[in-house]
Amino acid sequence: MSISRCGKICITPPKCSRKERRHSPGGNAAIKSEKKTEGNSFFSWLLVLALLGAWLSVGVMWFDLVDYNSALGGVYDADGDGDFDVEDAKVLLGDTLYVSCKESISHSPHGSTYDAEPSLEFTTEESRPANQISPELPPATQPVPTSVSTPESIIETTEFTEEPTVESKEEKEAKKKKPKLLNKFDKTIKSEINAAEKLRKKGKIEESLHAFEALVQKFPQSPRCRYGKAQAEDDLAEKMRSNEMLLKAVNSYREVAELPDVPHDLIKATLKRRADRQQFLGRTRGSLATLEKLVQIFPEDVSLKNDLGVAHLLLGDNKSAKRIYEEVLARAPHDGFAKVHYGFILKSENKIAESIPYLREGLETGEPGTDDGRFYFHLGDALQRTGDKSAYDWYEAGHRRGHFASVWQRSLYNVPGLRAQPWWTAEETGYTVLVKMLERNWLTIRDEALSVLDGTSGQFSPEDENLRETGDWGQFTLWQQGRKVADSCRHVPKTCGLLERYPEATSCKRGQIKFSVMQVGTHVWPHTGPTNCRLRMHLGLVIPSKGCRIRCTNQTRSWEEGKVLIFDDSFEHEVWQEAESYRLIFIVDVWHPELTQLQRQTLSPI
Repeated sequence: MSISRCGKICITPPKCSRKERRHSPGGNAAIKSEKKTEGNSFFSWLLVLALLGAWLSVGVMWFDLVDYNSALGGVYDADGDGDFDVEDAKVLLGDTLYVSCKESISHSPHGSTYDAEPSLEFTTEESRPANQISPELPPATQPVPTSVSTPESIIETTEFTEEPTVESKEEKEAKKKKPKLLNKFDKTIKSEINAAEKLRKKGKIEESLHAFEALVQKFPQSPRCRYGKAQAEDDLAEKMRSNEMLLKAVNSYREVAELPDVPHDLIKATLKRRADRQQFLGRTRGSLATLEKLVQIFPEDVSLKNDLGVAHLLLGDNKSAKRIYEEVLARAPHDGFAKVHYGFILKSENKIAESIPYLREGLETGEPGTDDGRFYFHLGDALQRTGDKSAYDWYEAGHRRGHFASVWQRSLYNVPGLRAQPWWTAEETGYTVLVKMLERNWLTIRDEALSVLDGTSGQFSPEDENLRETGDWGQFTLWQQGRKVADSCRHVPKTCGLLERYPEATSCKRGQIKFSVMQVGTHVWPHTGPTNCRLRMHLGLVIPSKGCRIRCTNQTRSWEEGKVLIFDDSFEHEVWQEAESYRLIFIVDVWHPELTQLQRQTLSPI
């Protein structure tokens, strides 16, 4: 037996002409060795059998002689295309498509709004969190604080125990059960579907899309063909950074679910992806409607209810989200995802003590969706407000997980690599001209502020971010997110006129320019700002002789009339007003001096 040049398997060895043998290397010696070779036929047949086995393997794979779906039970074919490859690994490992999203934030992390950073467009953005996850802690584990410490005693080598990831029942079943994405008809055209799918997996997205479009044209009632078309459009949207193409994918996913005879696994995969892409486009209400449909079809799937709860939170409907998570916890009392979100809602309702066990226990499960800086942030904040010093252990855990730049600097929306220090001098910022202008004109600024404060216009609004333990704290805003508040500036025209020449302040989309008045008996909880992209200037206008102070990290300072204090409010800070009269200051936020002009133009507002 031999393999001929045409690739056919031959039973008899090919014969060479005497002329060919005579001109082979070795000449006559080769002829003489024929008899010797025949004596070693046993070894030759071993080689032949090996070659036969190799070609049979090729035949099995190439011509589909064995149904691997039934042979392997589909354990490794996670994406339902009939083979195990990179895409299957992505499904099994929970790979996500987009790693860079643009968020739109209009609140402090201490507020009651749940922000999942919806992207309204394809764009590059600063990283969140502030640094990379520590290689010492693999992503599958969660650190659980084991000791109580204060910020002064925390060191970089704080040890944490690690708990293994707890898999939910649904996840375990998903690994055992292969998704059934083909109905009876689609099985008859499986080879055509696979051919188009392999183009997509090889990165030939345009070719794959054309192939699936042709299949949809040919087989309009095929759910799997239309699903392949939607996936190809999805991939192409990422490649092109095109919202228009992504919208086509969203519509194609909808069309899949509306076809008759769609396998349940395909409906679930289709609608989940549709809801995710709708959220990515900022179509939160559409995403909510898709998830509601999913929950209606699959009422026993707890993970879908968890996703529905998040959709309600993104719309600011905490009441509906709370009801959903109560239903989930009634059915699955140890569900970590539901616990952290339920704890978040309780804290937003100012039920501080009640929120702590849910946040803590949810984080300790290490379940997918719990390893989020917001939950470390709010658990630590809740513990601080109840006087529990273990708050800083959780902040340290969040830092080690890569959510915070440090125990002190806990902002969640950051540009990496910026100089980080709690207190700054005017010279260090490079904004000395602005500082000198403010100090030179402080009396003019003060008089205009007093005219508003003493008037009957009621322009000062109370602080509404739940940062006060006691007292009254009001503000009068002139610029917000880089936009001038014209109505306010009409009351203080000289102050606004002075600021117009300083774009480092007026164009700061991640800050404010405002007057701040704090009444006697006010205490502001320890807190951090949302971003490391700004520095905050405080110009003293009316400062009592004693009793007013501000702490940033472990350094406490006081204001002076006509002088500017500069600090980075992404670091923990706290304020006490224990004087006998009110305190009035002028707050001017400026871009962090190390941000480039391009970054200042493209960063989203906060």
